[in-house]
Amino acid sequence: MALSSRRVAASAALLLLLLLATELGTTTVAEARTCLSQSHNFKGACLSSTNCASVCRTENFPDGDCKTRRFQRKCFCIKNC
Repeated sequence: MALSSRRVAASAALLLLLLLATELGTTTVAEARTCLSQSHNFKGACLSSTNCASVCRTENFPDGDCKTRRFQRKCFCIKNC
């Protein structure tokens, strides 16, 4: 009788540890998507991402970056969607 109660207790403890381990290991992190929009106010070839970012801030975007599109460097404004 004592042996079967120990097996039940050990099985219950093992099941509890297994459930706790799966709960602790399933942390999901959602990454924000970023949207690009070509700058309307930036003129000329985009040679400096710093200049692009400052122009994008005047267009109410938090950041900007130079990207190559169709063999030309253009300023694209970046925001979280």
